[in-house]
Amino acid sequence: MAIGYYTEEGLQRLKDELHQLRTVERKVATQAIVDARDKGDLSENAEYDAAREAQALLELRIAKLEDIIANARIVDETKLDLSKASILTTVKIKNLNNGASMKYTLVAENEADLKSGKISVDSPIGKALLGKKVGEKVDVQVPAGKVTFEVSEISI
Repeated sequence: MAIGYYTEEGLQRLKDELHQLRTVERKVATQAIVDARDKGDLSENAEYDAAREAQALLELRIAKLEDIIANARIVDETKLDLSKASILTTVKIKNLNNGASMKYTLVAENEADLKSGKISVDSPIGKALLGKKVGEKVDVQVPAGKVTFEVSEISI
């Protein structure tokens, strides 16, 4: 898996989720299998099959989180280059189609939260903004069509 860049808080949230899955959810999944097995014939036991499937999905999520955490790098915000948009920078953009201004912080996919103004660097707007400098214009294909933005400010 590729290296992922995170804030300390974002990486800690992933570690907390992994801990919860390992220590609590894994026990719950195992107990569900034991309970279903105790109900009789496994060949006709839909509850057993569902419990096994849930356990498999849980183990898949645990493996994915372990991989993400193993390849995670914390970005030092004090060393960010504010001459261009990059992960963890806050970028103020102006929609040149309608004049609206917006401010987004570019973050890793797992930290994206549009309500708090955090967009993924993998989103259409995030990808388009990466590497751009103040004054540069960028065309972004969004569901509503093509929108042109101008970068008006880059900060932390």
